[in-house]
Amino acid sequence: MTTSNAKIPVTIVTGFLGSGKTTLMRHILGNAEGRRIAVIVNEFGELGIDGEILRGCGIGCDDEGNEREGALYELANGCVCCTVQEEFLPVMLQLAERRDQLDAVLIETSGLALPKPLVQAFQWPDIANVFTVDSVVTVVDGPAAAAGQFAENPMAVDAQRRADPNLDHESPLHELFEDQLSAADLVVLNKADLLDEAARARVEALVREELPPEVKIVTATEGKLPLALLLGQGRAAETTIHLRESHHDHEEDHDHDEFDSLVIDLPAMDRDRLLAALAALVERHTIYRVKGFVAVPGKPMRLLVQGVGRRFDHHFDRRWRDGEAPRTQLVFIGEDLEEAALREVLEGAALPA
Repeated sequence: MTTSNAKIPVTIVTGFLGSGKTTLMRHILGNAEGRRIAVIVNEFGELGIDGEILRGCGIGCDDEGNEREGALYELANGCVCCTVQEEFLPVMLQLAERRDQLDAVLIETSGLALPKPLVQAFQWPDIANVFTVDSVVTVVDGPAAAAGQFAENPMAVDAQRRADPNLDHESPLHELFEDQLSAADLVVLNKADLLDEAARARVEALVREELPPEVKIVTATEGKLPLALLLGQGRAAETTIHLRESHHDHEEDHDHDEFDSLVIDLPAMDRDRLLAALAALVERHTIYRVKGFVAVPGKPMRLLVQGVGRRFDHHFDRRWRDGEAPRTQLVFIGEDLEEAALREVLEGAALPA
């Protein structure tokens, strides 16, 4: 437990879209062993789906399932580094006022966020005496990296684009990936169960090229790692972050205008028909990420759907609460997305009324 004079350690969890950041956070909070952890969640999109997922696991809720005021913070309208001056500081000041009630802070960045500006924000005088960045944990999607998603070889990238319509665009995704690694104090190579030894070795070699020797790479499945490894690293990253070079060091500002984010509300959906419709959309449109909840007819539980590229995961995460109307709501992140086109395919897969 922290004392009133000790700085509160902050762990920043970053990583590319679909890497498993939320799953890692779920693991940390599910094994907190009495640690009092404040959670700050940020989603690039109009709807804080990640916050909903965390609530669905009982995080930030009392024993009756009611959300506690101030237990879960969500920062909306863009990535943390873009909104940091408008929203981040007020939230941290609120937490500073409750420092005697906290042992740690856990921040999940958007999948499109640059971690360096966020770490640098902890040098601000208003919060520098209260918080320290214990570590930056960068989560890497092992299978995606093994497939060559972030290869610097232009020929390999072109080949990947030809093979996968989702990558048929000009974007700085590989630079974002490298910048997230450049800020890391620990790299979690996630979804290791989906990699054979040769693929794992390739990804570790790719990642190692972007890291100093002292930064460890650990493998994980569903983010399941000992908390002693994830927390309490004591890096004070805000004091050394200026030494870590990134692609965006000399930019006065950055934006993510090349990415679109849409929220689509739908009626109750048959699971198999919805997954088939989503697979069809991914083939026809540049969609990087799909996240959301689905009301399935005849099922008392909410279906959680998450997808990156052609890969979709789904499971029932909790029962619909009393007074909560079952609903279907999906967030799409990609490029040049047209809501009408997406909605037409999805509504075509909906069950007749």
